[in-house]
Amino acid sequence: MKCCRGLMPGNLNKEIGKFMIKQITAAALLAATSFAASAAEPRFYVGADIDTTKSHFIEDLDRETGYGAFAGFKINDKFDVEVGYRQVGKFNVFQKNDLKVNQLAVSVLGYAPVAEKTAVFGRLGYNRLEFKGNAGSENKNRALVGIGLSYEFIKQITGRVEIQRTGFSSTTVNAGVAYNF
Repeated sequence: MKCCRGLMPGNLNKEIGKFMIKQITAAALLAATSFAASAAEPRFYVGADIDTTKSHFIEDLDRETGYGAFAGFKINDKFDVEVGYRQVGKFNVFQKNDLKVNQLAVSVLGYAPVAEKTAVFGRLGYNRLEFKGNAGSENKNRALVGIGLSYEFIKQITGRVEIQRTGFSSTTVNAGVAYNF
């Protein structure tokens, strides 16, 4: 069986192993070069913002100042996916109950450029609002919508202002900055 010696099961496994190593090496090189090419454009970002919220569900509530943090992933030049946490504010309800409101949100942002480094964006998402007061706590799941303007100061730093409706009869105006990496 001299003619078939190279196709015996032991040698066949070695050949398949060599072939697989070549394929894995080629795939790793391709992935590394495509990652290096995409590294030129930042894909992930983190940021923080400060906001003011006006509640419309009780007439006499004042505006409250809050703050938040967010992180996102740029799918492409037109769309991002973002998660965020915000302390919306601490409202004094009927002069006797402090109501603290926190927000956890997941959103998709869509961008439309209006100038070289400026874009308007829209937000559509889901947010979980947590209300904590003297009488206990309650959670509400609501839609989140917003519209804003972003400006790229440098490739790594973006500023933005936005108006959001959080789904519990309130309007939030925020200003923030993001670091892109």
